[in-house]
Amino acid sequence: MRVSSRSPWWRRHGSDADAASSTAEDPDLVQFEQWIRAEADPESGAAGYPTEEPVEDPVEEPVEDPVEARTTTEEYQDMSSLDDALQQLLAIEGATGAAIVDYASGMALAQGGNPSFDLGIAAAGNSNVVRAKLTTMRDLGVTDEIDDILITLTSQYHLINVLDAQSASGLFIYLVLNKSGANLALARHKLKAIAAQITI
Repeated sequence: MRVSSRSPWWRRHGSDADAASSTAEDPDLVQFEQWIRAEADPESGAAGYPTEEPVEDPVEEPVEDPVEARTTTEEYQDMSSLDDALQQLLAIEGATGAAIVDYASGMALAQGGNPSFDLGIAAAGNSNVVRAKLTTMRDLGVTDEIDDILITLTSQYHLINVLDAQSASGLFIYLVLNKSGANLALARHKLKAIAAQITI
């Protein structure tokens, strides 16, 4: 015997209730069906569930420090100026070596050539010469500027030109000349002209 689990109300109304319920639109059921379709086909964006575009993490561009950039640019310009001056010094007839030196520290800011000795050591040693001469002049009350200091060796001339321009204060040029191949007067003239162009 078959036992029906249907309620007495259903037995009275029969299949009419089923027909009515099958034709009535249940909003929850409709939404559920749309959601199922959206799950099956995510690109359709059905049932009010729009597909989400993948969001890429923003790439953080490095922020350039304007102060640092400006300092670096200025340093390149200064180095270019010193290198240009160095090339002009080495182009002087008879020149075998040259350096642009900070006499407070004894450090060569630029140097070149091959004078058969260490230009770095010579730059530091001649810084002592420049400092001693400036101290002596101050003690004597001499207010003139130094045009150049000439040291004559057996086979070489060593020329020191102290830069007195405000833009290059604290520096001197150290130029080594081969005595047999240099014109000392012309070399001193060219050295003075090059020194006037150097700015830091």
